Amino acid sequence: MAMFSQNPIMNGPNYSFSDTPKVNAPEGARQHRFDPYTDNGGSTLAIAGKDFTIMAGDTRLTSGYSINSRYHPKVFKIGGTTADQKDASIVLSVVGFAADGEALKERLDAICKMYRYRHGKAMSVKACAQRLSTILYQKRFFPYYTYAILGGLDEEGNGAVYSYDPVGSYEREQCRAGGAAASLIMPFLDNQVNFKNQYVPGSGEGHALQERPRNPLSRTEVEILVKDAFDGAVERHIEVGDGLQMMVITKDGIEEILLPLKRD
Repeated sequence: MAMFSQNPIMNGPNYSFSDTPKVNAPEGARQHRFDPYTDNGGSTLAIAGKDFTIMAGDTRLTSGYSINSRYHPKVFKIGGTTADQKDASIVLSVVGFAADGEALKERLDAICKMYRYRHGKAMSVKACAQRLSTILYQKRFFPYYTYAILGGLDEEGNGAVYSYDPVGSYEREQCRAGGAAASLIMPFLDNQVNFKNQYVPGSGEGHALQERPRNPLSRTEVEILVKDAFDGAVERHIEVGDGLQMMVITKDGIEEILLPLKRD
């Protein structure tokens, strides 16, 4: 372990590996430590279609190797006027530290509700994306320990997905996965949604290969992709499983779909 020390020979502060800390605690003494963060596992993903957006997450809540809950949603409707949020048009997914995710969801939901009350209309997904960035940046010195994805329909009715880092940097994307199994799911989405490394069979060799036409996927195709992505993830990751919660956002509203996943 390195100790930070002031060495006159080095003309200033430096790190020394020779001055290791010495513990002379009396027998029976206990060290107390406060750790404000923990990772509660789970994964989320979002895919933007031509006239819809699908956001999904598993329902397992873990702490280490323990399963605390088999039904803990990670995908939430935002900004509705009723208790069941039936008239909401924006969806937020959060994964990481469950308490921070809940706090972030409640704060963004309250802001969207106040906007509707003051302006007489719902906040657009683009404005909500910017506001979420501001919320995260305000907490940059003690950030929400979550990976957030926001989804909805833009002003033209096209699907919109925004992904964030913990301190508010964000970008609009076609698809994005987050959480424990993100490294397993994202390459699959790159291939199936972003059409990376897909070519027309028999079109040539090497640089002569023709890329597959990038036609928009239908809602049915995307729903199948989401289920396949999580079916693969639960086989390789112990922090993902139990149930799959999907929110499908269209011009007619938000439809929630619950499907079973591997339970072990």
